[in-house]
Amino acid sequence: MPDVNYHHLYYFYAVAREGHLTRAAEQLNISQSALSAQIRQLEERLGQTLFERRARALHLTEAGRIALEYSETIFTTGSELVSTLKREGLQRQALRVGAIATLSRNFQLTFLRPLLGRSDIEIILRSGSAAELWDALIAMQLDLVLTNQAPETDALHNFITHTVDEQPVSLIGVPEMLGEATTLAKRLRTQPLVLPTRSSGLRRGFDALTHRLGVVPQIAAEIDDMAMMRLMAREGVGLAVIPPIVVKDELQNGKLIEVEQLPGISEIFYAVTIKRRFQNELLDTLFTHKLTEAINQVRQIDCIYDKQMNS
Repeated sequence: MPDVNYHHLYYFYAVAREGHLTRAAEQLNISQSALSAQIRQLEERLGQTLFERRARALHLTEAGRIALEYSETIFTTGSELVSTLKREGLQRQALRVGAIATLSRNFQLTFLRPLLGRSDIEIILRSGSAAELWDALIAMQLDLVLTNQAPETDALHNFITHTVDEQPVSLIGVPEMLGEATTLAKRLRTQPLVLPTRSSGLRRGFDALTHRLGVVPQIAAEIDDMAMMRLMAREGVGLAVIPPIVVKDELQNGKLIEVEQLPGISEIFYAVTIKRRFQNELLDTLFTHKLTEAINQVRQIDCIYDKQMNS
């Protein structure tokens, strides 16, 4: 087969992503007729029809879907090459981090702390929805994404999901809400609660707990944003079901108290990357630091256990 003309392939790639010939032509700043001619030349070279028109819309044929998979690999690799080599010779190395908009700020700060304050490193932090951040990671506009919900991996999106932290979950509230000593079941039944929404893993764990206890909780609010849950807890709206790390500052200054830890419920935090030929070396620094922390925690537990056994 003759060599592929990558100029023609890029035009195909643009049309396939837009799903519309006119919009792709406007994006590429060429006429629609010229764009159609370029794609016809590519089809002739490949010996396959790449698009079919149905109801005035363009749809990829089976050959078109295969060509799109290959072109995505080709052009994202090219983008990765440029972004990687452009960093050479720069005094400050950049780490581009995406974080789910509702994710705990305290967790983000704790995870990135090994790189913060270094004069040779610039942290570029972007928040957004899961869909936006996965697209940016696939397009290599981000080096990693921080999240509390692991993404689905398929043959096209080879995500690598690193578990970087697991935090217990507690009832958190203002001191006035502590009240008299009581059972967990009675507290969940009688006191107003600020809960995460039902789409979260944390909420599913809470619902399972109340089911086991035979409790119908008194729900004051359901919120999908940790920062808003933190605010609701501070305002005394109810006892918030959140990891203590989210309100670490308030717990330290006494504005909030940890009323009770919820058994069997934890929040898992992930750092998601994607397989790349040129991985940002700063990721190794972060992951090595987390591994060292985990090893030290295990050693501390072993020391405590040994002291108990020898006493």
